[in-house]
Amino acid sequence: MPELPEVETVRRGLAPAMEGAKIAKVAVNRPDLRWPFPPDMAARLTGQQVLGLRRRSKYILADLSGGETLLIHLGMSGRMLVSGDPLGQFVHNHPAPQKHDHVVLDMDNGARITFNDPRRFGAMDLLSTKGAAQHRLLVALGPEPLGNGFHESHLTQALAGRAMPIKTALLDQRILAGLGNIYVCEALFAAKIAPTRRAGDLGQTQIAALVPIIKDVLIRAIDAGGSSLKDFRQADGELGYFQHSFDVYGREGAPCRSPGCGAEIARITQSGRSSFYCPHCQR
Repeated sequence: MPELPEVETVRRGLAPAMEGAKIAKVAVNRPDLRWPFPPDMAARLTGQQVLGLRRRSKYILADLSGGETLLIHLGMSGRMLVSGDPLGQFVHNHPAPQKHDHVVLDMDNGARITFNDPRRFGAMDLLSTKGAAQHRLLVALGPEPLGNGFHESHLTQALAGRAMPIKTALLDQRILAGLGNIYVCEALFAAKIAPTRRAGDLGQTQIAALVPIIKDVLIRAIDAGGSSLKDFRQADGELGYFQHSFDVYGREGAPCRSPGCGAEIARITQSGRSSFYCPHCQR
């Protein structure tokens, strides 16, 4: 499932085609994805100007001129692809419709936004912009890792007394929004913290170091266009490239990249998910 860097990469790719433009035409080609589309979604979107695109955790939020916000979740295999030429510099024909093109937005600037999702675990919803923070998918989310609300004091309080492994704690969206399996593994390696460590046992020095490490891993991943393992594509259809920089994720049995280490990357299962780490460097 796309994590924060992948979703942010898609948001940035959509922004030039959508922000400030009106939705001229909407095609909704099935009644549902992960859950039913909101009633009259095509009619409610048609004619609306996109005032801005923002991201909350792993959700893209398109604020519309009529006071509603379109919430988009990519799910396991969802893609938001841009075709056409909204800047008017070149002529790009729209691709032929594909089997899993479930929602298509034609913008008044000539761009087309296609939501393609073969596995149909993605979702769209319409909600009041003023009340968006109270939506059932957003209300319990913790602070954004790249926002001002994520700092040493927050993480210290959130982890205090917790018996769960630190890997599990960092995946808890109520503690920190948007982190997923890939980037938690990478951040814990960079911080030299074993994924099995009790969250409440981390010392203040480790917590203080972990906060900027998480931010750095996410920023580097966004700069690389996210990670493409199976289905993820950027809004222009290109792959992300951060998977080429993984230190531990997916590298079971490969040598640790820490200078002078020589140990092999190990994999264990925690809460049904694979954790990759160096048993020598991470304690």
